[in-house]
Order: sequence, then structure tokens, then C-alpha cells
Amino acid sequence: MVDWQVRGVRGATTVGENTAIAISDAVHELIAEIEAHNLFQPEDIVCVFFTATTDLDAIFPAAAARKRPGWDHVPLIDLQQMNVQGSLDRCIRILIQVNTSVAQSAIVHRYLRQAQVLRPDLDVQMS
Repeated sequence: MVDWQVRGVRGATTVGENTAIAISDAVHELIAEIEAHNLFQPEDIVCVFFTATTDLDAIFPAAAARKRPGWDHVPLIDLQQMNVQGSLDRCIRILIQVNTSVAQSAIVHRYLRQAQVLRPDLDVQMS
């Protein structure tokens, strides 16, 4: 019997400019990285939370994610990231809750672009 659990997968990225194209590209890149390292399918996803800094308002990150194959029925929500003085600009963060038999310690979190500074302890070198 497989022991399924809900696990959290985290990640973040930054966007070069506040445009719908730049935000969409960053969201797709981040999700693709997370999926490639964790090997889950959209039907395994419980829900996805996005946060964006106040300087990103050209498009909802969830609207970009919704266009991914199989993501049309995934529950998605956008939230505004707290505006902490000195924090990373133009940053999108993600929390994916996924059903999996993988241990939480085996989950691969992805921090891309300038967001790598948020969790350098979780950095995965690309092969």
C-alpha cells in the first residue's frame, strides 16, 4: 500500500520587468523547474498559492499557470507578498501542495534568478 501524504513544494523567481509576458515566462519557467525535479502530475496537485510583490501587477501569476497543460482544474490563488523593507523586488513565490508518496525531505524546491538568495541552502545545480 502506498502511503500518500500532502507535501509542500516551494519556489520563487524574479521578473525583469512588470509585463504580462515577463511574468508569464517567469511563472512557466518556475513551474517547469519544480515539475522536472519532483515528477508529479497536475492531477496530483491539491492547490497552488502564488504571491507577488507589489511592483508586479501586469497579470496574475495564476492566470499564467492556468494556461499550462492539465492545469485548467488546479485550484490556484494569488496573494500579495508582504512589503518588507529591503526585500527582493519583482519577486513571485509559489507554494504547491501535492499528493505524493515522496518524503518531505526528498522534495526539491526551486529558487531561480535573483530569488536564489532567498534559500541558498536549497539550491539545486542544473545538470
